[in-house]
Amino acid sequence: MSRRCDLTDIGPMTGNNVSHSNAKTRRRFEPNLCNITLVSDTMGQKYRVRITAATLRTVDFKGGLDGFLMNTKNKKLSDKARKIKRALIKFVAEAEAAEAA
Repeated sequence: MSRRCDLTDIGPMTGNNVSHSNAKTRRRFEPNLCNITLVSDTMGQKYRVRITAATLRTVDFKGGLDGFLMNTKNKKLSDKARKIKRALIKFVAEAEAAEAA
């Protein structure tokens, strides 16, 4: 399983371990991933996702999964998040059409 965030597609970064003698060896900075279930308030659906702790804080700040997806550009989202966002937009459009009719 890859170490990637399901919403923002953040993955491992690389850098150097620097010793006291200033010798450098390569290392990986792994993202802090959490297995979590997020609920879409609009659709009433649950999504099991594996996201970073920073993304979880952002989702809480934006007002939940729906607010996060609607206020984030598609370029910054992963494929899985874009799929959820498309379903959310479709659901909202259908609800508005049913309400108008």
